[in-house]
Amino acid sequence: MKTWLAYLCLGLSMALVGCYVALSKPLVAAFPVLLLAWLRFGTGTVLMMGWLKPEPQESPLSRATHRLLFLTSFLGNFLFSICMLYGLSLTSASSAGVILAAIPAMVAVLSALFLGERLSRLSLFAILCAFVGIGLYASNRPEQTSAAYPNASIGNLLVFAAVCCEASYAVIGKYLTAHLSAKRIAAVINVWGLALTTPFGIYLALQFDFAGVTADKWALLLFYATAASVVTVWLWMTGLKTIPAHQAGVFTVFLPITAAAIGVAFFDEVMTGIQVIAFAIALVGVVLATLPKRGQRGERAATQRTSSD
Repeated sequence: MKTWLAYLCLGLSMALVGCYVALSKPLVAAFPVLLLAWLRFGTGTVLMMGWLKPEPQESPLSRATHRLLFLTSFLGNFLFSICMLYGLSLTSASSAGVILAAIPAMVAVLSALFLGERLSRLSLFAILCAFVGIGLYASNRPEQTSAAYPNASIGNLLVFAAVCCEASYAVIGKYLTAHLSAKRIAAVINVWGLALTTPFGIYLALQFDFAGVTADKWALLLFYATAASVVTVWLWMTGLKTIPAHQAGVFTVFLPITAAAIGVAFFDEVMTGIQVIAFAIALVGVVLATLPKRGQRGERAATQRTSSD
């Protein structure tokens, strides 16, 4: 895959995550969290049933790969969903987006520790831009947002736990993309998510009044399940096949930007001028992360000269 297309997949994936993170607030108000997670994974399983079959060139799954797929689902689907949805019920969509922007730094640390990826100065500076930009945003929260969420500190801690889960998901996913197709990874980890939430989901479903859920909430649930379980996972794993994990992590800045924009547009949350500047700084990190390194520039130049000759 071409590098620019991989970048596009990563950016679209995180923008869509930010979108459904913000829009899931009405769903949290309509459904119990674990029931919502169960409905999400159940819908995703139906949509991706055909993706469970191995590709012709894929070898049988080893025990180690099975364990990593389970761990990816447990951290990136099960725990991430629980921490994120419970956190969103206690804090604002824009605040959640701010905290989630710590993912680039977390991914960089984990990719260096577990994947042995070397972080260039440019990559470190890109991560720093993302961190500084989001930190500046967090320090300029409007007072009315704080007053509206008295238990925001607990919610923010849960969202940070989601950050750790998402970073682990990104790093493990990088390893899995070398062995499995993006479609099969998305399908298998979704089935694991369904298995983990089924006991809670069935218990809560037997007590829940489904007739009281309006049509717009069902439509939003379908969007949430499709985006969270199918589209974003496939886009992310597709991009990870080409891009190093620490570099891909920088693209998670699109998550808080989209979440904050949705919060302002649909939930009457407020964004200051300084916060807009903060997001601009974070986007500089994305630009820096996409710049070709010196070696890559030389290779491209040599390729161009060869093709011209």
